[in-house]
Amino acid sequence: MKLCTAAVALAVATSNAALVRGFTAPASWNAAVTSPRRTASAAAPGPALSVAAAIDDSPAVSDSLGYDDVNKLTFRQLQRECKENGLPAVGSTAALRGRLLEFYGVARNTAAAASAVAAAPVSADEALECDPNIEFCDESDKDFDYKSFRTEVVDKASIGHWKAATRKLKQLQTRFETDERKVDAEAYLAVLGACLDERLHGARASEPARKILEEMSERGYEIPAELGNGCVTNCLGTGPNGSHDGCGGIDTALAMLAAMESAPNGSESIAMDTYGAVVTALADDGAVEESILLLRAMVVEHAFTPPLSTFADVAMAAAKDGEMGESVLQVLTLAKAAGYELDSVASAQAGRELLASGVIAAEQMENIALGLRLLTAAGKAEGCAPDRGDDLVAASSAAAQRACTLIHKSAIDKAVHDDNWKLAVKLLQLMPERSLTPSNSVWRKVVTCCARCEKSRKSTALLLDWVKLSEEGKAEKPPVSVFNMVVNACEICKEEELTLAVLDSMRKTLEIDGNIITTNIAMKRLAKQGNPRGCEGIIIGMLQSGIEPNVVSYTTALAACATKGAKDPAFAYEWLKRMRSRNVRPNFHTYNTALAACLDGKLESTVLGSTIATEMLEDVQTELAEGLKGSADLKSVVPDSYTKVLARALMKQLRENWRAGDINMAVAKSTLRVPLLKLVDFQKSEAAEQAKKRAEEEAAARKGAEDEDEELTKKSEMDMEYNAVNLLHKDSHRVAEV
Repeated sequence: MKLCTAAVALAVATSNAALVRGFTAPASWNAAVTSPRRTASAAAPGPALSVAAAIDDSPAVSDSLGYDDVNKLTFRQLQRECKENGLPAVGSTAALRGRLLEFYGVARNTAAAASAVAAAPVSADEALECDPNIEFCDESDKDFDYKSFRTEVVDKASIGHWKAATRKLKQLQTRFETDERKVDAEAYLAVLGACLDERLHGARASEPARKILEEMSERGYEIPAELGNGCVTNCLGTGPNGSHDGCGGIDTALAMLAAMESAPNGSESIAMDTYGAVVTALADDGAVEESILLLRAMVVEHAFTPPLSTFADVAMAAAKDGEMGESVLQVLTLAKAAGYELDSVASAQAGRELLASGVIAAEQMENIALGLRLLTAAGKAEGCAPDRGDDLVAASSAAAQRACTLIHKSAIDKAVHDDNWKLAVKLLQLMPERSLTPSNSVWRKVVTCCARCEKSRKSTALLLDWVKLSEEGKAEKPPVSVFNMVVNACEICKEEELTLAVLDSMRKTLEIDGNIITTNIAMKRLAKQGNPRGCEGIIIGMLQSGIEPNVVSYTTALAACATKGAKDPAFAYEWLKRMRSRNVRPNFHTYNTALAACLDGKLESTVLGSTIATEMLEDVQTELAEGLKGSADLKSVVPDSYTKVLARALMKQLRENWRAGDINMAVAKSTLRVPLLKLVDFQKSEAAEQAKKRAEEEAAARKGAEDEDEELTKKSEMDMEYNAVNLLHKDSHRVAEV
């Protein structure tokens, strides 16, 4: 009886020692005798639960990591390090850390320590206690200490002491857990519930909750959906890396998601809103590619239909990056795969933000068609009254408004370049409807395009609209050159009433009664009538009024000498001399007009034509030697294709002259025909190659310059001037007004 009592007392003493020192309860008496000593050596102090884990966003890349370095890595850094070292990158945080610790050879070998304790010599007292002749009988409850400690854990959790509960849960695992006896799921859930209160206590309980979820998953316990989803969503904040006051964050949330997915109930317990919260946090933190991968998993693998706000958050983050236009297109594709129609999503604010991100990405990728398509889709959305969907998309942000403006400007530039005046006008009309303000250059390009295409009525209507906006203070006044260009278009189309309307608007808008523009218009009308003397009178009047005639004025006067039925080559040559005397250099348009004036069949005219051709070739050599300042199309004297046509016509006229006996054929071929033949063969000459090379160099120098568009517009305006003059002596026809 005494022996039995002594055995019970020894067992109780051993149990109390285990309770105080943290030793594991004995499974048998022999184990109870030897356990305290062995456990004391084997149970090395491990790292405590981290309540506020520090977040490290730096890439986890290192040739060699130590024990402490591995334990500091976040969930995504652990995954990245495992991938780079060829290790599996799936599992809980503890599993990932264990793989890396073994890979770098820094894992703590607790088994060796336990073997060392087991091999230690046994003292005399212990040998006596283990005497086989003595039989002990333990009648106490072997699970008493475990049950008592578990009760303490649950009690702490029930009153909301989550820190004490997590510490005691750790002690319960360390001191009492064996292969046959594991901590039950109810204890884990009690502590997890305490951690989840008050939104994970401001995310401070995120790390303990994450460890509990991972341990439950490893032990095969089901994780209740409410608790798991609450932990994931509440550990996310608006701070760096999705943290809240330095606690929680994206890595913790991803680790929780991985634990829930590997639990017995799997990803079925994870709510769509939980995935969406992580996707949004990743996008806000700049991890756009990772957010798109998770968003694709939601749509493709889980067949979810996330809210438009989730797609909008990812798309806006990608568009804000500036170099991830393709990623925005992926988000739009996923939104369509989830069941959303682009033609209707603009009815919601999130849908408009999604389309705005698409427009910004389209502008970044220079995909004009996509940007216009998205705006058109927004315009079709219902439920935006009294506004329009495309208007709301364009005005959703400063970046969206800028992208929409640039897209319309680029589209108008392309339409103007292709002479697609209908598209240019349509785009210009859409800009105010979408709260976009066309710049003066845009107005000028569209009006120029319509005038160049000889659409006098449309160009006049646009010009008058421009004038009206300038009167309202919504645009600057049109320049004089635009009025001039529209007047030329009206003159070409023989719209005299429109000409008067444009001139009247010019007087009211610019407060001028007349200048070189109006005089040039009057000269063109006289030139059409074949009245060179009238043109001469106008130029004299210009000089007397202090208005210096320009090259267009003199070319118009020359055109009066080249009108069919009223050709006067001598007077045309006189105009060439006069303009040179006023230091106005003729260009190839001027020379072409003078050559056209010589086509009246007379030998004297052919002689003048040969002289003019000689002077033109001399000016070409001067231009190649000195260079050219300004646009080659407006100031150059290099012959064009029309010059070649005129030179051939003069050679044919010369042939008729020698056949008629007006001149000896040999003399004609050796003198008069030489400069004409050079003009015909100019494109094959070395000078032509030099001129072509120089023109290409000038074009390359202008390309990309800030004033490139303005130079092209000015060129179009001057082309209109010369087209009106060239029509006086060219055989051509006008396209009917549409």
